[in-house]
Amino acid sequence: MTNPASYTISMHSLIRSACLAVAVLVMTGCNDPVTIPTTPTPNPTTETFTGTLTVSGGVTHPFSAATVGSTTATLTNIGPDENPTVGLMLGTWNGSACAAVIPNDAATRGTAVIGTVNQAGQLCVRIYDVGRITTPQNYELTVVHP
Repeated sequence: MTNPASYTISMHSLIRSACLAVAVLVMTGCNDPVTIPTTPTPNPTTETFTGTLTVSGGVTHPFSAATVGSTTATLTNIGPDENPTVGLMLGTWNGSACAAVIPNDAATRGTAVIGTVNQAGQLCVRIYDVGRITTPQNYELTVVHP
């Protein structure tokens, strides 16, 4: 027959060994780097729009934002006048018109209008005469959007 004292000691040793093994496994797992999944940030899209702005006129260019994020419209170039002042705005496109959201009525070459897109959808950039050009102006707009 087995001595009850030796059985108790063996059982305690077994439990202690099992606890030690579990502790080692848990501690080993803590050294592994934890990867937290994140939502990937899409690469922004860059679009270039060109045209001619006429006296008292305006030109709208629609574009689509695929997701949320920052949108920047920049008046990259305008001329032949040295650096005329015009209007530049970002807005929402309803299929036929551009509703102003962020206008700048004092834009010159290099001016940027910046906004945040809160949901994917149809947007637009518009350049327009604010009464300061006397001849048609060729322009280039660069829009960076999600």
